Amino acid sequence: MPRPSPPRSWYERDAPTVAVDLLGKLLVVENGGTRASGRIVATEAYTADDPASHSYRGPTRRNAVMFGPAGHLYVYRSYGIHWCANVVTGAEGDGQAVLIRAIEPVEALDEMFRRRGRRPLADGPGKLCQALGIDGSHDGLDLAAPDAAVRIVDDGTPPPAEPVVGPRVGISRAVELPRRWLT
Repeated sequence: MPRPSPPRSWYERDAPTVAVDLLGKLLVVENGGTRASGRIVATEAYTADDPASHSYRGPTRRNAVMFGPAGHLYVYRSYGIHWCANVVTGAEGDGQAVLIRAIEPVEALDEMFRRRGRRPLADGPGKLCQALGIDGSHDGLDLAAPDAAVRIVDDGTPPPAEPVVGPRVGISRAVELPRRWLT
């Protein structure tokens, strides 16, 4: 039976820890009367001391959510094309987040198929946002709010005992850091 979204304190941990613990959780989006969800199967952690992180050079209008309270959604556009969704972690002002890199679709596959215009693949951050209908209007959303349009839900599936860990992809700095986790 699904449990409510984790409390804010769950998100107030460091990004690498939360990145692993997000594996197996459900990402649920309620959009225009449609509920779609997918199991999180890949994440990447970013911290303020990481040259590949949007927070590395300090707060800006674009990344302000990363410096706010943990448990909020940081949504940005990648290469001016794809939306990407991140879970803000750590202490307020710290600039940490976890990129949700991939999901396995669970609910509303027909709607995901329609949004994607092809198979409901969600094996990349832009693809999963398109499939679930996550866009810039969700930036700053409080994931810990019980009525949030986007939530992380724990249905009792634990993170893997030994997740696959490796370098992040799609970046040009700090590529060697093993901050990408997969189920």
